[in-house]
Amino acid sequence: MLKKNKMDDASGHYTSGFFYGNNYWMGSMSLCKAIHHAVGHDRGKIAVRSNGHPFSNDNIYTYPSIYNDNPPFMPGFFIIKIFFNETYPIKVTRTIYAGVCLPSTCDRVDVKELFRKAQKQLDSRQIRVIDVRMPTDQKFNIYEDRTFWILAIVSAIVFILILSGTVYEIYVSKRFKEVLRQQDKEMMNNSETSSGIGCASSDYGDTVTRESLKKESLKDLQIVLNLPKDRENCEVSSGNPNTSSDEYLEGHLHESDKLSVYSELLLSFSAITNFKAICDHNVGADTLASIHGLRAFSMFWVILGHTCIVVFKYSDNMEMRKDVERNFLFQAITNGPFSVDTFFFISGCLVSYLYFRTNAKGKLNKLAKGSSNEWTRCAAHFLGLVAYRFMRLTAPYMFVLGVVQVTMKYLAATSIFEPPTLDHLTCPHYWWRNVLYINTLFPVEQMCMLWSWYLANDTQFYIIGAIILIIGARHFRLSAITTCAFLILSWIVTAIVAFTNNHRPDTDDPLALFDKIYDKPWTRLGPYLIGMAVGWTLFRTNCKIRLPRMAVVTAWSLAIINLLVLVFGLYRAELSQFTAALYSSLSHSAWALSLAWITIACSTGYGGFVNTLLSAPCVYPFSRVTYCAYLVHPIVIRSMALNADAPMHLGGDTMVIMFFGFVIASYLLSFVVSISFEAPVVTMLKILSPSRKKRLA
Repeated sequence: MLKKNKMDDASGHYTSGFFYGNNYWMGSMSLCKAIHHAVGHDRGKIAVRSNGHPFSNDNIYTYPSIYNDNPPFMPGFFIIKIFFNETYPIKVTRTIYAGVCLPSTCDRVDVKELFRKAQKQLDSRQIRVIDVRMPTDQKFNIYEDRTFWILAIVSAIVFILILSGTVYEIYVSKRFKEVLRQQDKEMMNNSETSSGIGCASSDYGDTVTRESLKKESLKDLQIVLNLPKDRENCEVSSGNPNTSSDEYLEGHLHESDKLSVYSELLLSFSAITNFKAICDHNVGADTLASIHGLRAFSMFWVILGHTCIVVFKYSDNMEMRKDVERNFLFQAITNGPFSVDTFFFISGCLVSYLYFRTNAKGKLNKLAKGSSNEWTRCAAHFLGLVAYRFMRLTAPYMFVLGVVQVTMKYLAATSIFEPPTLDHLTCPHYWWRNVLYINTLFPVEQMCMLWSWYLANDTQFYIIGAIILIIGARHFRLSAITTCAFLILSWIVTAIVAFTNNHRPDTDDPLALFDKIYDKPWTRLGPYLIGMAVGWTLFRTNCKIRLPRMAVVTAWSLAIINLLVLVFGLYRAELSQFTAALYSSLSHSAWALSLAWITIACSTGYGGFVNTLLSAPCVYPFSRVTYCAYLVHPIVIRSMALNADAPMHLGGDTMVIMFFGFVIASYLLSFVVSISFEAPVVTMLKILSPSRKKRLA
């Protein structure tokens, strides 16, 4: 009898909150599993003291433990997905999920039959079973999954490389100091004249023990000598005054003391170097410092939006969303998709700015070395840019995609909740579309790793941008006309799609037309092209623009007003079909225009406290791992939600705490992925590039 009561207790029942969105009558799968326990568990009764007097017998009570004699069968937990349609006394249509603890020997047909016999037939009520799942069936065995073993082998290889690279860097660092000490003695015996930077060579022998190896940036992983501050004022007696200490030392060290390419490749996996690179509070000369702040804060915004989307789905008070959406400040979350437009703008800006700066230095000519034909040089530039982009992004992307596939297979098989997307079904079949960055060109129902739509669009924009930039380096007017044509066409196409589908951004869910408007590249191209224009402007002016005070105040006022209108302007607004289509078409580009002024102002000395905030060194580490944080944060959110034994009851405080927890967990994982995959790939590309410098040993 007790076993029967416990199984009934573990099953779901009608509870309060039905009209507030409680569609989960789940019971407890954990309790159902605990009814059958391993031999050796304590059984019987457990004494528990109340909060009264600690030694009063009146305040001691007992309750029967769930661990008692095992039933003659193994309990199984079933999730019944029910269509519920009530027409009287009020009309209610819902999809309800009910958990039932039954003998595991029952199959889905048995459960459906039991449900049919248990329900009460009413003329005003229609109830039917849509599906039956059994999370305790454990059909998915992770150790039999091929993708899991591929991930395990790759992880083991990378771990060995990281360990080897770290140990080797420690060895090289010690050897580097000893080599300098020995060669300084040789130089002192031959000559006491000043070196190429105007300091006596013997001074190195005195100071080298105080030196430390540093790394200038994530993209410049070279072991260099960090000269003490009192050497900065040394006059240059000969040679180039901009000659680095690395170049000086390279000329004075023996050939045998220079590292081979293989040694450099091994050092690219060093955890010490990569960690210091990520956490470095300095930025390179070719970097726009304010971009780091825009990128980091936009990533926080993305995590906040995805937190709300996922956890609302698995709450027992889903109607709360309608209440909070009426709140004025909640518009900042509803309009979270603008954060992705910030990423597009940043990408276009940096691609343009860095391309023109690199081209001005003549470094791109090495990609087409030996070719005198202009078309051949352009083709070499294009292929080099695309190849670098592909290799730069794909390693961490494919690793995380494999993790998503295995994780979602496991959660789909063991969770009491249905997964938010069908990654466990789509990824094994359509992962190759992600590798080619073309997954947004197919129906969303077939998309693996749904949030990867941004990477596909950004890569497609990069290809378009590379063509425009290569043309612009030689035929600027043609490039400008092409950019404007793409921008106008993007506006027109977006307006047509929004108008024909009667999309209303003032009332519709932002993801309502995900497959037609939200993720399609032709509707999101505007911010990228505007970013490219800003990058070219900053390059042409060398980040030096003189503006009157009134122009600066006016530009800042318009930019802030524009941002506030885009985020909060649709609050309780009613747009006509034409106005809604116009808003859908131009809003993303309007957002980018405000970012354009912020970037230009912060880069040219008109940023004020905004530039101080966006360029704060504390945001650099978060900015550098944004790519990996974007990849892993949905896994963190989904794992928490789908591993729960019951739906969540949401409130404002709960959401805030979960958001900060997701941010911390996501960035911790992103640091690991970045150090393991992203940073080594960036370093290896630097080493294998035509303009690389050899490390010194």
